[in-house]
Amino acid sequence: MNYHAIITLEPGKRSGKLCIRGMRITVYDILEYLAGGMTEAEILEDFSELTSEDIKACLAFAADREKKLFVVSL
Repeated sequence: MNYHAIITLEPGKRSGKLCIRGMRITVYDILEYLAGGMTEAEILEDFSELTSEDIKACLAFAADREKKLFVVSL
């Protein structure tokens, strides 16, 4: 998924954290809700401005970021 059009970064908004489509809802917020056990349906019910694609973009972003992490042994 190409999440680059959905995940935005605006200096001064939410302390420079990655947000969803310029809103004040961060990628971290969504990932934390999912990790806490909320379903996609529950998140969409609580935040009517979000779409299923927004949530998928957060997951794709997290997966892409994880893929780029590596461990260096000293």
